[in-house]
Amino acid sequence: MSARDLSTGFLPIVLVVALLALVPLFVTSNTILNFLVFTLIIALAAQGWNLLAGYGGQFSFGHAAFFGTGAYAAAILQVNLGVNAYVAFLVGIGLGALVGFVIGYLSFRSGLKGSYFALVTLAFAEVLRILANSAGFTGGAAGILIPLDVSAWNFQFESRGAYYWVALALVAAVLVLNRAIERARFGAQLVAVRENEAAARALGVDALSVKLKAIALSGAITAAAGGLYAQYFLYLDALIAYGPWISIEALLAPIVGGLGTVFGPLVGALALHGLSEASKLFVGEIPGIDLVIFGAVLILVVAFAPDGVMGVIGRVRRRLGGVSAKTSPASAAAPAPAPAPTREETPA
Repeated sequence: MSARDLSTGFLPIVLVVALLALVPLFVTSNTILNFLVFTLIIALAAQGWNLLAGYGGQFSFGHAAFFGTGAYAAAILQVNLGVNAYVAFLVGIGLGALVGFVIGYLSFRSGLKGSYFALVTLAFAEVLRILANSAGFTGGAAGILIPLDVSAWNFQFESRGAYYWVALALVAAVLVLNRAIERARFGAQLVAVRENEAAARALGVDALSVKLKAIALSGAITAAAGGLYAQYFLYLDALIAYGPWISIEALLAPIVGGLGTVFGPLVGALALHGLSEASKLFVGEIPGIDLVIFGAVLILVVAFAPDGVMGVIGRVRRRLGGVSAKTSPASAAAPAPAPAPTREETPA
């Protein structure tokens, strides 16, 4: 890998993650750290959604199915079977990938796409929510509580800063994964399927295989967010795990931050939750105010910045780069190109 590839590819990720990793060293407020941990969990789920929808063009309304599977797997394996928390977390990620593969196989094999696929994913999430709400091993409507036993071995930390670093590490790993996918053949195939699936098939791309890989990876990433949520809050019920709130959060962040970009989900999650918390400082704890903020931001983004915050940042950088190029001494001293000869001046 050349130095130029490193600087334009992975170096920005390293710089951003390094800056974010310094936050707990200067911020000691548990309220702020709690906000940041929750926002990073949402960003992680949003990264999973972005891989499937942003890069692959397969929009889902039911990513709660993966989030809840990872969360319940982590909780049930610990509480009911006494499995180590880290093992339970990894099993939850694997089950999330399996659920994604099953949903994808049943949907894509049947030729579902667009709004039909989105509604099928929503239906799967609702079915899982109803089952979790009535099953005995999930705790039913009362939910399931992971016993408090603060120890690094139990994936429970006394400091919120430790949870912050764990969440940041997972987000950073997915940032690197997405950048690597962008530069790999799989990423090119994903974009080809997104832009024109029929043309991609004509060029020899196995569209079904590409979409199955994407939804399995997406399910695994979102399940990791669910497992981390369970470890952080130590309580789950069906509405938390499989409720529509996480599906909405997972799709809003990439759309606001920049669909199909590496940093879009992280930027979108920080922007949305930052605005939500800022609004509470001015208007107080009004029920549903965060939903109002999310809806207003979504309307503004769709109307004025359809490529999201990252798209706006990219346009500003290009515009500033163009201005600096025009005003640089080298460009001012460069001679103007000679005019092209007219038809009359062209020799026969």
